Amino acid sequence: QVQLVESGGGLVQAGGSLRLSCSASGISESLYLMGWYRQAPGKQREMVAGMTSGGNARYDDSVKGRLTISRVNTKNTIYLEMNNLRHEDTAVYYCHAPLRGRACWGQGAQVTVSS
Repeated sequence: QVQLVESGGGLVQAGGSLRLSCSASGISESLYLMGWYRQAPGKQREMVAGMTSGGNARYDDSVKGRLTISRVNTKNTIYLEMNNLRHEDTAVYYCHAPLRGRACWGQGAQVTVSS
């Protein structure tokens, strides 16, 4: 019943910025873990960043210092502030949250960084 919806994708020049948003609906409790994954054409899906409801964050080394995850627990909403974007960041970004042993995924948001 939980639905994750992303927004904020688009086209940006290298060195530019974007902010992605993801909100979960259909649940009253605070999700323990929410995060972002991405998948580039021909590549496997990889974790970008995640954050617990307590504020503990983890990042892939490739995005540390450039991408920042934040949460609003009362809304089950996460954000991904993306700065100094590189062409290699081009991918479909997916919101993810595990719940009671099941993985919930958003529909994906396309981020394209021009070289």
